[in-house]
Amino acid sequence: MPASRVRRVAVIAAPPASMFNLAIPEMLFAKVEVDGGPGYETVICAPDPGPVATTGGLDLHVPLGLDATDAADTVILAGSGSYTDPDPRILDALRRAAAAGKRIASICTGSFALAAAGLLDGRAATTYWAYREQLAERHPTIDLQDDVLFVQDGPVLTSSGYAAGIDLCLHVIRTDHGAAVANTVARLALVAPVRPGGQTQFTLTPLPPERGVSFARTRAWAMEHLDEPLTLTDLARHAGVSVRTLSRRFHAETGVSPLQWLLHQRVERAKELLETTSLPMDRVARAGGLGTADSLRRHLLRRTGLTPSAYRASFDRLGSAAATAAAGGATATATAASAS
Repeated sequence: MPASRVRRVAVIAAPPASMFNLAIPEMLFAKVEVDGGPGYETVICAPDPGPVATTGGLDLHVPLGLDATDAADTVILAGSGSYTDPDPRILDALRRAAAAGKRIASICTGSFALAAAGLLDGRAATTYWAYREQLAERHPTIDLQDDVLFVQDGPVLTSSGYAAGIDLCLHVIRTDHGAAVANTVARLALVAPVRPGGQTQFTLTPLPPERGVSFARTRAWAMEHLDEPLTLTDLARHAGVSVRTLSRRFHAETGVSPLQWLLHQRVERAKELLETTSLPMDRVARAGGLGTADSLRRHLLRRTGLTPSAYRASFDRLGSAAATAAAGGATATATAASAS
């Protein structure tokens, strides 16, 4: 298999820059390895190369100017303290990137600059929930999505605040290289696996853990039994709580219902098997807990727009010999899980 082309990512630091937002793309994209080599080359650039002020009071040395965006495939604008007054040079760089057909993304308040550049007019987008009303008032033509982690509308992506930038970057990696690679990066970075963009940003009335109960262990247990017909009763029994308490607390912890979370994990498992094995579709569906090949096709089409065979053709990570070996291992794993 020929080596994959290294994708270039340019992250714009708009002073005063958020060091956390700037670190997210570099941290995640640097962990992508494809065909034995790096999957991305990530650079940080600024309107004025040199010392760049940050929101934490430190200066960050950024040697590259905005012309670095010209060589990039993806341009990401990290949120900053100057979101209400974006630098005209940044707006010009964003417009130039859009005209060249590049993928453009924002983290947190970076969406204000994308909007000021006219890139969000008529598009679905989001921002950090605390600034939603302000963005809506300034740019009423945006189809502003409430309470989601990130939104992709064509080549333009926007995320909500802070750690949602992690979800956006994992989504980019999954789009480019598939679910298996994205979830490997998530594990290496010790962050949650790829989450759906529609998961909520925050819980309006977060509930304190009852008697110290957390459902992390139950989620880990469910991940080991995805091929089984798990129900709310099964999850509640493992957690040692009632179904009602499970549903309420699980949503408070994850932002989604237990069954929504379970379906997402099953689809992700099926996608990994499609990418890394040559298992037939009905066995992929069973190993992922989706039941039948028809059910697998329906859920995958709804989430990716691709049939299972088209998804496998797009994201196959193995040669035929390796796929055969991996299929044997996956079959043994699925059989062992079914027997346990």
